[in-house]
Amino acid sequence: MGNISFTEGSGLQDSIYGKSQYSIQMFLEKHGEGYEKKSMLPQLFSMERSAHFGEKFTTLTAMEGFQPVGENGNYPSDGMQEGYQKFLEHMTWKNSFSLSREIVEDAKVIDLKKKPLNFITSYYRTREKFGAALFGSAMAGKDTVEFSGKKFSATGADGKKLFAKDHPAKVAGKNQTNLFEAEFSEEALAAMETAMQNFRGDNNEILDVAPDTILIPNDYKLKKQVFAVIGADKDPNTANNGFNYQFGRWNVIVWPYLNQYLAEGTSPWVLLDSGYNENYGGAVWLDRTPLVVKSRVDEGNDANVWQGYARFIAGFNDWRFAAAGGVTGGSRLE
Repeated sequence: MGNISFTEGSGLQDSIYGKSQYSIQMFLEKHGEGYEKKSMLPQLFSMERSAHFGEKFTTLTAMEGFQPVGENGNYPSDGMQEGYQKFLEHMTWKNSFSLSREIVEDAKVIDLKKKPLNFITSYYRTREKFGAALFGSAMAGKDTVEFSGKKFSATGADGKKLFAKDHPAKVAGKNQTNLFEAEFSEEALAAMETAMQNFRGDNNEILDVAPDTILIPNDYKLKKQVFAVIGADKDPNTANNGFNYQFGRWNVIVWPYLNQYLAEGTSPWVLLDSGYNENYGGAVWLDRTPLVVKSRVDEGNDANVWQGYARFIAGFNDWRFAAAGGVTGGSRLE
């Protein structure tokens, strides 16, 4: 996300407020860096900076490849075709807190730390919850996300839900599915990985999808199942403890923020290819204006007001970076 930028209004350098400004600023920066390190967003989204009102994303078919032409042969002309498009328009996000003149005058340490901490926590929690709302709503089979009274799209560039049984090809090829009904198991993990490796592009071309990440909500039964499958180098189901080829191959993300967007009693799980996501823009996060914090004195009550402003947006583009399992009505894994 980058550093937080600060601006100060007039009247903040006097004896009342001057001493508190720098310490609060340092407090916000320190805790901001801590939250950035703990965030799951960089592992689930392709994080990009933007310098525009919004950004348009599209998919491209693969090139046909090099051809044998022999000695002194002419260069063949290759090309790509444009697939579906997705436009993401930035949203403005704001929040504020205030410190009374009395709190600053009396140097109440608890309040001088507690309110700035809650403020910076709310910003990073909002980002985390927004990302989880997108993934959680997609896992719940929704095409829109309602977040703090605003609606956001949970569809990909093809207009389908992120996880769907009928993703159409733009140029050539059959409909494809990345929505499966199988609950997590050793067999389901192997089958879904294979299904993703067989995903085709918009011109029916073979792709290089190679899932490496398992995303699950904070569900103890599901966690136990996942780590039972991938957590040992020997296969406990065989008499001679045969080699478990799933061991050491997966990055597991347990994201508690997902829970509130999933129906109770459901246990969906997601496989992702982090490399494909980064290279082709599957789940995209755009930061237009990193957090800007402004400090000023309220002329009405002499309070020290701190205001935060940011612009960012996130959404889905190319669905092929991920597949979901454990969803009622999904396709069968074969």
